[in-house]
Amino acid sequence: MARRAPRGSARPEAAPPALLWAPWRSAYVGQTPLGGADCIFCMGRIGAATRRRRLVLYAGRLALVMLNRYPYNNGHLMVAPRRHVASPELLTREERSELSEFVSRSVQRLRTAYRPAGLNVGMNLGRAAGAGIADHMHCHLVPRWEGDNNFMPVISSTRVLPQSLARTYALLEPLFKTIGADLS
Repeated sequence: MARRAPRGSARPEAAPPALLWAPWRSAYVGQTPLGGADCIFCMGRIGAATRRRRLVLYAGRLALVMLNRYPYNNGHLMVAPRRHVASPELLTREERSELSEFVSRSVQRLRTAYRPAGLNVGMNLGRAAGAGIADHMHCHLVPRWEGDNNFMPVISSTRVLPQSLARTYALLEPLFKTIGADLS
């Protein structure tokens, strides 16, 4: 039971967040990424249909760019090395270079597609740091707008995303066709 603020207080104490039942997520969160087929970032050569199903916008030789299936905001991307490693110091110089280029080029494409007021770009390394997939490092890119946090997260701990993942993919996929064109 939530405690009430003392009489005359302008702000009640925060109530515990409401539960939003999402049983379809159990298959995703129950997985323990081990590399190979069990890791969302580990994949060999994939065709267009598989790329679309797995939300991969671009798969380069050493890194890939994909949509986050559980986005913080529309356009939330993840850039990851193709090789299954947990931290940047384990990457080769060439892998770091391609990963960095893909982050930079993804920022350009997000600015073109969404015209955000800003972007969050970063990594959570290790479960204690908030990494949902701790064994395969990845960088998050999250477009942000003034006022993108409204009353829903504050009052009901619920985020509102105005665009479906299918629509986000359709908007961004054409922009990513050329991301690796001038890496050579």
